Amino acid sequence: MRHTLLALTGLTMLLAACTNIRGTDDGPPPAAPTSVERAPVPEAPAQTQTYTREEILAAGKTFFGGTTEGLAKAMERVFAEQGEPVAYIEGEEGGGAIIAGLRYGQGYLSYKGGGRGPVFWQGPSIGWDFGGNASKVFTLVYNLKRTEQLFQRYPGVEGSLYVVAGFGLNYLRSGDVVLAPIRTGVGLRAGASIGYLHFTREPSYVPF
Repeated sequence: MRHTLLALTGLTMLLAACTNIRGTDDGPPPAAPTSVERAPVPEAPAQTQTYTREEILAAGKTFFGGTTEGLAKAMERVFAEQGEPVAYIEGEEGGGAIIAGLRYGQGYLSYKGGGRGPVFWQGPSIGWDFGGNASKVFTLVYNLKRTEQLFQRYPGVEGSLYVVAGFGLNYLRSGDVVLAPIRTGVGLRAGASIGYLHFTREPSYVPF
């Protein structure tokens, strides 16, 4: 049900954008509805610790409700290309696209030995991209030395999309920080598109 609500939220905002319906200068835009429990965002541990392949696979198995060949292959690929992550984000997102697309997500950032707290993301895309989706997303986080570094815009890495057995993997990068989201339900949104995701401390309808 929450996945469906997220997808409807994304599609509603897409229609608003296409018809030039947006907030005025009379005040800030309304906060996006969220089911994520509000709590302080954790700070990175003073000494960097990384998750092993076995720890991430176990966490992914719990999050997705079981280990599949697609999940195992996606994780094997990202570990081979990026190594061990310093954190991960468990979340869900919804969105839609009619050439111009929008995506909204929410989840929890977890450090090894460094706590757990909520994060949010949103962003536009442009390209040959039609349809809507609601996905569970498990994101591996690399080179994050301070939590504050997470809250910025991450362009997609061109040509990094990898889809296998119902799971999709791609890379987002800003400076040294690399995010590797692994998604389910990517089918209708796996078209060729360009865009970015903006990670924030607070939920927002504004995708830019």
